[in-house]
Amino acid sequence: MVGTIGTIEVIAERVAAVQVRIAAAAARSGKDPASLTLIAVTKTLDAETVRAASLAGLREVGENKVQEAYAKRGELLDQPLLHWHLIGHLQRNKARRAASTFDTIHSVDSLELATALNEAASAQGRDLPVFAQVNISGESTKSGFIPRLFSQQAAALARLPALRWRGLMTIAPEGADTETLRAVFAATRRLRDAAAAVFPSTTWNALSMGMTNDFEIAIEEGATHVRVGRAIFGERTETVRA
Repeated sequence: MVGTIGTIEVIAERVAAVQVRIAAAAARSGKDPASLTLIAVTKTLDAETVRAASLAGLREVGENKVQEAYAKRGELLDQPLLHWHLIGHLQRNKARRAASTFDTIHSVDSLELATALNEAASAQGRDLPVFAQVNISGESTKSGFIPRLFSQQAAALARLPALRWRGLMTIAPEGADTETLRAVFAATRRLRDAAAAVFPSTTWNALSMGMTNDFEIAIEEGATHVRVGRAIFGERTETVRA
């Protein structure tokens, strides 16, 4: 049964194995492993599995859908240390609920969405940590700012007072080879660095990139936040890539 001691132990063992891989990638790139954030992707998993993950020591969880996360969070009020990240596409009409449900939003993919989130966060009296999602690979199936246009929009994003910009988020092409992955992640890092003059330097230092299949390469290319699902929870009945 999910939530049993056995389940907690299995999750803890898998997390430890992922942390070993994170530490090795950090060592190869001269980083402190403690500076890296592991986000456990809990989308499609039930609240009891998320509770087991919390009891196994995980604190950062990533969800794709606003309503799903809202329901789970309501069931997990006994786990107040969990930090909830939205990592999936967000529609503007759900900005208000998203701003009240999530602690950090990684998928701000347009100025219009950023404006809606700013209004929602302002109305709720909070400062909302966010990432700008960029479509580095240029795939039509992915959301995100177009890299060559991002610098033109950055100033408008930075002027939204209720948003606390952390950096950039990207999703690499599925099944890409190592060379392509490195190119995508490195380009995201360069774009983050190029925008540093616009955004406050005290907060504009993060890169959310890398999943189960490529998080080690992402760390080597500058990732500060990695989003890992299958390596922690195994395969799921619904097809996910994380």
